[in-house]
Amino acid sequence: MLSKKVLIVLSDANSFPLHKTSGSSSGQTINQQSGFFLMELAKPLQKLLDAGHEITFASPKGQEPQPDPNSESLLAFAGNFYERKRENDLLQRMKNENGFSTPRKLSTISAEELQTFAGIFIPGGHAPLADLGDDKDLGRILTYFHKENKPTAAICHGPYALLSTKAFGSDEFLYKGYKITSWSDAEEKVMEGLLGGEIEKVESRLREEGAEMVTGLSEKVGYTTLHRELVTGGNPMAAEELGERFVRMISV
Repeated sequence: MLSKKVLIVLSDANSFPLHKTSGSSSGQTINQQSGFFLMELAKPLQKLLDAGHEITFASPKGQEPQPDPNSESLLAFAGNFYERKRENDLLQRMKNENGFSTPRKLSTISAEELQTFAGIFIPGGHAPLADLGDDKDLGRILTYFHKENKPTAAICHGPYALLSTKAFGSDEFLYKGYKITSWSDAEEKVMEGLLGGEIEKVESRLREEGAEMVTGLSEKVGYTTLHRELVTGGNPMAAEELGERFVRMISV
């Protein structure tokens, strides 16, 4: 298979805004610890590497990406210690060999360089809520991939980053009318109950901008949706399928 360049965009944030509705800080907005969700990054990343593609990591400010602590728990891996070790080992290899700890600043990726990328992927975790939805440089980059009909993938809270195309200057949401799957409002309400606060809803926010959100029960826990150049997934259980579909899109 011909090796191609793929851009993976991560958040710089290690927390996200949580408006507390219970406890001693009720009524206040606090910074709730978060980051990227390990398996949502690692599983598609491994599939891209297995296919021989070259990875470039980037973020708004070029800071070292931080994992969501919950995503590194054995509970997240259903007790599978070896699977968790494989994914942590993969990220350590990316730190040693591929600049994961020092991602490119999005502002340094020129229009000319964008032409060299075959696809773009944005993993989830709550961190994208903090800094990706309004980043103008990400909006510029996503606008390019949209206009060129180049494979674009996002999972869980990652689709929130698509809103950055409005921050870049689009009067209308570029993905208006697209079928999109993200972390659902129902799933977020479960998290709100656990954390005792209100969280920005990805599903509702994208629907407000005109996206056709694909949610609800399916034949399996994790599911993905493909519409034009955009493939999206709802939660960590969709990471395997999202990676497979994204690799196939890039290979065309």
